[in-house]
Amino acid sequence: MNKNIQYNLADTVLMKKPHACKINNWEILRLGADIRLKCMGCGHIVLMPRSKFVHNFKKILAKANDPVNLKNEQYELKNTIVQPNLIQDNK
Repeated sequence: MNKNIQYNLADTVLMKKPHACKINNWEILRLGADIRLKCMGCGHIVLMPRSKFVHNFKKILAKANDPVNLKNEQYELKNTIVQPNLIQDNK
């Protein structure tokens, strides 16, 4: 398998094994000797050595800077979440 694939910050990648939430789509948050990834299913963030990342890497699902493949944002913005109406009885 060719390990010289160019992956960049904010790309969405597919890994060989899924996370505990059964999703194996990850967003790259940090590149370096260690690579920080965010699970696109539950939002969990992990830090793994580059060698382990290269071994578990399968393919790039979406490039961050490619206008054809606009990333699917799975998380709601904090200001768009409606607060529940909690009724409290002060008896």
